[in-house]
Amino acid sequence: MSSNQVTPSRLARDAFPAYQAASGWNALLPVRMSHTRAPMARSFDVIVIGAGFTGLAAARRVAELRPDATVLVIDATAVGDSSAGRNSGFLINLPHNTGMGGHGSPLEVARKQIRLYDTGLKWLHELVTTHGIDCGWNPVGKYHAAATPDGEQRLRDTLAQYREWGVTYRELSRDTLRSEIGTDYYRYGYHSDSNVFVQPAAFVRGLADSLPDNVRLWENEPVVSLDGNGPFTVTTATTQLSAAQVIVANNGFARKLGLARDRVFTIYTYAAMTPVLSADELAKLGPAPEWGVIPANRLGTTLRKTLGGRFVVRSAYSYEKERPMTDIGAMLTDAYRRRYPQMASHKFEHVWGGVTALTRNGALYFGEVRKGLFASLGCNGAGVLKGSTFGKLLGEMACGQQSPELSDALGFERPTWLPPEPIRRVAIVSAIQYQKHRAGLER
Repeated sequence: MSSNQVTPSRLARDAFPAYQAASGWNALLPVRMSHTRAPMARSFDVIVIGAGFTGLAAARRVAELRPDATVLVIDATAVGDSSAGRNSGFLINLPHNTGMGGHGSPLEVARKQIRLYDTGLKWLHELVTTHGIDCGWNPVGKYHAAATPDGEQRLRDTLAQYREWGVTYRELSRDTLRSEIGTDYYRYGYHSDSNVFVQPAAFVRGLADSLPDNVRLWENEPVVSLDGNGPFTVTTATTQLSAAQVIVANNGFARKLGLARDRVFTIYTYAAMTPVLSADELAKLGPAPEWGVIPANRLGTTLRKTLGGRFVVRSAYSYEKERPMTDIGAMLTDAYRRRYPQMASHKFEHVWGGVTALTRNGALYFGEVRKGLFASLGCNGAGVLKGSTFGKLLGEMACGQQSPELSDALGFERPTWLPPEPIRRVAIVSAIQYQKHRAGLER
């Protein structure tokens, strides 16, 4: 990998996201003291790069299976305000990509994915219960809603898959949606039980602060280069470390370390959160204390009414760079107002962006890159459950464990090739613009 190594001076500027605004979810929580003190040791059995859901799951599993091993988790930002604490907090245990080639029918692939996600969800729930993680775990399912004829057809096509998979659901008319979520903006939808809500920043903080004793966490310390073939040399902004094994779980920023450069790209997406709403205002959002809506188009708008009495709106994408927050705030306000014109105010208390990693065909970059070097990258917007599930499996793989679940994970299709820049940028930005136009009122 030495031929791909980039100098620390260059990487220090772009090896991790530099967000304009703090995560609204994290801002709601008590101040947490980050683990910023450098470890005394310079050599570890395993170093995990990335303290999001994937990295924390991998580190936990390695530590459980190898209680005598020394494990270090390094993250360029603070847990809770990192990418993992910036998502919408949906844990969706259904497949997002069943059309992958080389695995027989989509039904077969879907069943394997469902088994993996169900196993991962049970594991996470056990951790929440065992460690008393206060993250608002709420298994109330989710809505999918369409505002356009094209969106309605997409949802009906999805339900055809649900019937094949044996997934239960309720179809919903415009009137039923109005009575349940307080808006007649949508013409058609359905509700399924395949989702758990969490407060994402509280969840990832709880997972980080309950790691086994043989795991050391080091925050706000970017890794700027990775070299070697075991032992590996991990260079951070301030020091140099070595490890017999390395697990890379920093999503699209792994490209800066020489991994998946032609397979993974990053996009930013954006969210806004209201202040705590009055009882009268909350009643305008439907009778349930918490619900969430997934749009019929990928570039549509996601909504969430939270148990804490706030409302969250998430929408828009940008390629590799964050857009100005003033523009984002205006766009999200418009999406809120169009759906709920009856609200007394459409002001937000928090507006923020978050980065996620995608692959061209939706497949995960997963497995042993070379002896002793493991990676799980490109969760394609489903990082809470998918990242945790595959992070757990990656930790088991690093420990030499075998299981039917790991065999299934390794059998899925790999990410397809991406063209180099500037062709890549032109292609992806054009695709975003096309989908944005196609989304129409789903935005």
